[in-house]
Amino acid sequence: MACVLEAPLRMSVLSEVTASSRHYVDRLFDLDPQKVLQGVIDMKNAVIGNNKQKANLIVLGAVPRLLYLLQQETSSTELRTECAVVLGSLAMGTENNVKSLLDCHIIPALLQGLLLPDLKFIEACLRCLRTIFISPVTPEDLLYTGPDHQTILFNHGAVQNIAHLLVSTSYKVRMQALKCFSVLAFENPQVSMTLVNVSVDGELLPQIFVKMLQRDKPIEMQLTSAKCLTSMCRAGAIRTDDSCIVLKTLPCLVRMCSKERLLEERVEGAETLAYLIETDVELQRIASITDHLIVMLADYFKYPSSVSAITDIKRLDHDLKHAHELRQAAFKLYASLGANDEDIRKKIIETENMMDRIVNGLSESSIKVRLAAVRCLHSLSRSVQQLRTSFQDHAVWKPLMKVLQNAPNEILVVASSTLCNLLLEFSPSKEPILESGAIELLCSLTQSENLALRVNGIWALMNMAFQAEQKIKSDILRGLSTEQLFQLLSDSDVNVLMKTLGLLRNLLSTRPHIDHIMSTHGKQIMQAVTLILEGEHNIEVKEQTLCILANIADGTTAKELIMTNDDILQKIKYYMSHSNAKLQLAAMFCISNLIWNEEEGSQERQDKLRDMGIVDILHKLSQSSDPNLCDKAKTALQQYLA
Repeated sequence: MACVLEAPLRMSVLSEVTASSRHYVDRLFDLDPQKVLQGVIDMKNAVIGNNKQKANLIVLGAVPRLLYLLQQETSSTELRTECAVVLGSLAMGTENNVKSLLDCHIIPALLQGLLLPDLKFIEACLRCLRTIFISPVTPEDLLYTGPDHQTILFNHGAVQNIAHLLVSTSYKVRMQALKCFSVLAFENPQVSMTLVNVSVDGELLPQIFVKMLQRDKPIEMQLTSAKCLTSMCRAGAIRTDDSCIVLKTLPCLVRMCSKERLLEERVEGAETLAYLIETDVELQRIASITDHLIVMLADYFKYPSSVSAITDIKRLDHDLKHAHELRQAAFKLYASLGANDEDIRKKIIETENMMDRIVNGLSESSIKVRLAAVRCLHSLSRSVQQLRTSFQDHAVWKPLMKVLQNAPNEILVVASSTLCNLLLEFSPSKEPILESGAIELLCSLTQSENLALRVNGIWALMNMAFQAEQKIKSDILRGLSTEQLFQLLSDSDVNVLMKTLGLLRNLLSTRPHIDHIMSTHGKQIMQAVTLILEGEHNIEVKEQTLCILANIADGTTAKELIMTNDDILQKIKYYMSHSNAKLQLAAMFCISNLIWNEEEGSQERQDKLRDMGIVDILHKLSQSSDPNLCDKAKTALQQYLA
């Protein structure tokens, strides 16, 4: 019997609760403006710290009415302000409250409210907006995010209006102004170039930021100032060798990486430093010898720390929360430090268990950590020495190949770049990578819609084909298919085209290989060559194409594919007289290989080319002021005289 009564009992309790709240909502519809105002004030007092009351009022439809009153021009400023305060209080409840407010289109209404001249009302709207935007359920794109929005704020005088707040007597105001600049300047050259010349009370902003970096300032202020100066430096507004970067910003960020700092500060410090030094060799060298940074970063991998007592549970929870971020930040900074200098890479790899940590990082559940680990590996893979030693000892190609099997594009791009380095001819990893099905994987990358993946796929195949066995070359051609090869040769991106030509050039090297490949794919390759030489391409593309022809001309049987193709011969002749010396030289290599005396059929080839006027051009080129052209022409003419 009790079970039957349970539902109605709950219903009556809920009805009671909502009924007790209903009179608050009813008063919002009173015809007397004064009573409406008092009703809103009473509602404000009723919801403070009372989540149940907030939920009831939302269910009863208070939000649309409050927003209506807030936007009505006939509402008094006091009423509008009180409505904004109540809405802000409702937003401080649960995430469901925020969702309900968003569903009622609260943000446009509050933004519109900022145009009114009353400061109290503006402040109430801003407080409410802030509460809504710090909620995780609020989509970021509802407010300004991204370069376009930075520019809009910039064009509306944000820099000038915020600058004077940096010298406010209130620490909170100074901090918010500083944070605003760090966001405005991030990856935005226009803002950064302006900031450098803005002055407040006769002092330029960079000088103000440097003062805020000093050790006696709060850590939050030091970090945010360093972020501002870092953005300005990366945008080219401040030189990388400026003392405010080398002697102030960089040391400050290294300090933030030390054990004494909170985990959150260490993460932010390392990530900002990684960004600051990412493209500058000298800053990388300075950072690597500042405060034992390389060794200091190893500590980032030691979280969560082992706990012995139950009292440490809170700390464990905190450590766990930041462990991923710490590893990600350390990998990013190691990647930046080792981007160029061989000695720094060696120091990084010699840091305790470094290669094991990278290998473990490649299989972490967190995508951000995996990406940072791959970036770190990519940076270190630029070292010839490490490719031959540490990379081989730890078989890093295995987890790397695993990453390449199934990963988001962002990770695939960096992982495939790393694979390109592991496939260089001096790398011991090249053979096992081939055996693990890399050709199929790389051929599939060349079909990607993502440009960087297409470039990396073809680049890796190019490295793989260099001085490779005939079987590998045949496997590459089979894996790519003629259709895909043509697709790549007609790609709109010049990098894809150049790497594809590089692949063809590597495939067509050593005579037996040239003859074999041209016997199976000759017709298609000659079509591709014709296509490019006739197209609107730059000098480098045409030079590479002529070099492929020169390789074909070096084959024993393959050269006949050129000799029986009058169209190609005319093109070679045309490029011998071209205005660009590089193209002339490449065309001459073709001719030299075709007329070389010691080879069968050379006499017939020489005669045919003489009839075409090639000898006349060679005589002319033997008088060239370019020593390379002159020497090559004389060598070719000697073949006719021999």
